[in-house]
Amino acid sequence: MRTEARTSSAQPSSARPRSARIRRPLAAVSALALLAPVLLAQPDARAAAALLALTAAFAAVVALLPWPAGRITLGAAVGAVAGASLLVDLVYPGPYRLPAFWLPFEWLALLGLLFRAVRGLSDRRVGPVGGLLGLAAVLLPLRFSLRTPQGGAAWSVVGVLLSLLPLLGVAGAALYLRVLDARRERAVARARREQRLEVARGLHDFVAHEITGIVLEAQAGQLPDQEPEETAVLLRRLEEAGLRALDSMDEMVGALREPGGEGGRDGRSETPDREEESDGATTRRLGLADLPELVTRFGATGAGGTAGAPRATAELAPETAGRLSAEAEATAYAVVLEALTNIRRHAPQATEVTVRVAPGTDGTVELTVTDDGGPSRKPLLRRRPGAGGTGLAGLTARAAAHGGSLTAGPGTPGGWWVSCSLPGR
Repeated sequence: MRTEARTSSAQPSSARPRSARIRRPLAAVSALALLAPVLLAQPDARAAAALLALTAAFAAVVALLPWPAGRITLGAAVGAVAGASLLVDLVYPGPYRLPAFWLPFEWLALLGLLFRAVRGLSDRRVGPVGGLLGLAAVLLPLRFSLRTPQGGAAWSVVGVLLSLLPLLGVAGAALYLRVLDARRERAVARARREQRLEVARGLHDFVAHEITGIVLEAQAGQLPDQEPEETAVLLRRLEEAGLRALDSMDEMVGALREPGGEGGRDGRSETPDREEESDGATTRRLGLADLPELVTRFGATGAGGTAGAPRATAELAPETAGRLSAEAEATAYAVVLEALTNIRRHAPQATEVTVRVAPGTDGTVELTVTDDGGPSRKPLLRRRPGAGGTGLAGLTARAAAHGGSLTAGPGTPGGWWVSCSLPGR
């Protein structure tokens, strides 16, 4: 839904006061210029001249002033001008020559108001207010033609047509700009939504993974009869996981602070760790080459903490190197990260975790993460009802965006598997 005076609100805040400072004096000068000729009218026609001058000045002032003004909106002001103009058309009591002087000024003001109304009013009001304003502009020549002694239907029709053609041009130009404004607003909203989704993905993929490990390590540290050496190793891993989570958050916040940038962690860079994204954000990129380190960290931390850490192995076929695009590699990394995080949450007693990356048919890369489930046990992580459950769904959409697919299901005889297929370059 568009709001009134949308075009004015879209301008920079510094430009609006400057525009208001120019418009207000200009409106005052225009009003005085239109009212001053009333003093030159004949005494018996001065009241009629004042009525015409006030109507024209009112239209000019509303056309020039910035809106809204206090509680008065552009729609209310424009409606009042159109209503006043139509009322004067009906009740004007003076000589027929007087309207010819103020008519051009009022007509130009009505066209200016039509432009502002069609472009800036809300969808609910632009139809009725714009129609009323257009009617006032089209019928304005009749105020003069119907009162001339030699006037008639022919001159009235000519006057209406001469008023209608420019009005259609102004309305068309305003409607075109309105469509452009709506497209720009949708593009901005879409970009902001993508930015929020990118930040949410970063938080879910990286920060949540490290926080899950920290929580499990902390729970493992509460086990009785801990040796001092084990405690020291656990504290060191807690520190390292916390630092990695902070680094991930710093990268996302830094990307959001870049002018015009949007947070992200996808793809690979020309430099080892960082790259200037096409949208302006500077973020770290992770891919298939980073999977062994990720799996090693997972095995050291374990699914259920330091006690009973699973044997985690990463099997990467050499021929898969360079086969995927940078964005697809980032998606593959995120799939493995999500699968390992889910093993920590839902299979804390898993004893065997395997990550395989192998070439598939037709130049694809097949990625599989499996675990054996381990002995049945209640997950260590206690989460509120309704939390989570969106990671694999989001990754399925990301894989589909690259032309790939992602599936998951229970293993045989137990455990769980996640499989992702991504097309090559």
